[in-house]
Amino acid sequence: MIADLHTHSAASDGQYAPAELVRLARERGIEVLALTDHDTLDGLEEALRAGEALGVRVLPGIELGAAEYDHLHILGYGFAPAALAPLCRKLKDGRDRRAQRMIDFLRQKGLELTLEEVEETAGGTPIARPHVAQVLVRRGYADSVPDAFRRYLDTGEFRREVRRFKADARTCLEAVKAGGGKTSLAHPCQIGLDPRALEELVGRLAAWGLDALECRYPTHTPEQEAFYLRLAETYRLHVTGGSDFHGERVKPGVRLAALQMDVDRLLETDTGFPGSGQADIIAILKNTDSSSTDTGGTYLRLPP
Repeated sequence: MIADLHTHSAASDGQYAPAELVRLARERGIEVLALTDHDTLDGLEEALRAGEALGVRVLPGIELGAAEYDHLHILGYGFAPAALAPLCRKLKDGRDRRAQRMIDFLRQKGLELTLEEVEETAGGTPIARPHVAQVLVRRGYADSVPDAFRRYLDTGEFRREVRRFKADARTCLEAVKAGGGKTSLAHPCQIGLDPRALEELVGRLAAWGLDALECRYPTHTPEQEAFYLRLAETYRLHVTGGSDFHGERVKPGVRLAALQMDVDRLLETDTGFPGSGQADIIAILKNTDSSSTDTGGTYLRLPP
């Protein structure tokens, strides 16, 4: 099937509302779209409804940042939402606490911006670094969102000084598995480990229940992809892939992927849903207190 298993909406730090993201996926010819917003379930109901209307199979997902490394991320798919809600609440609280620390860090460098500006940009969603980056661009401190990250928001100093709560990788895996879902290690190229250390990490994660490895990713070189495919074979992991699409204003040059992939195993989850259709999942989401945010349908709207 034609799929993109790694995308973000304005329910976290993406450019497009969930329904608009699904529409873009249909235009791209995507049959299965996983919405994997950072640490939140809030975009899933809207995405699932849009998927039903537009004929796109939307796979409920999430991307969880793990504590061991800055860019160690676990993708979760097809879980029962209630299983993730407690962790999402803790993660939201951690992001809220970090927001003021980000502002203070930037002010110490002589950059004048306010928490209120960032909150307005976030539009009621958990404040993330791209929201801060947008304010930096508007104030003329950076040329673009990627430039703001390079200058201020993804430096070693920032990561040391401005931290937030993250669960360890095993906890992330177990939370998704407890909800009957499947897991994949996202963008292994970004973790920053040499091949031997990465293989050791993949082995540990596999022992803890990792199901898949994101071998297909926009910035993977052919050599990296071949290595990751060998790792997947060695540890009997499934292969996933996706664009990590956030929108052209957040990640310029990254478009939705249209990858031919075997996604049947990801769709065969054990969530306890009363049925397998998207309508059943929507009904459960409506009755789940995810409380990761209370957006009331308001999402980040980036300026033109």
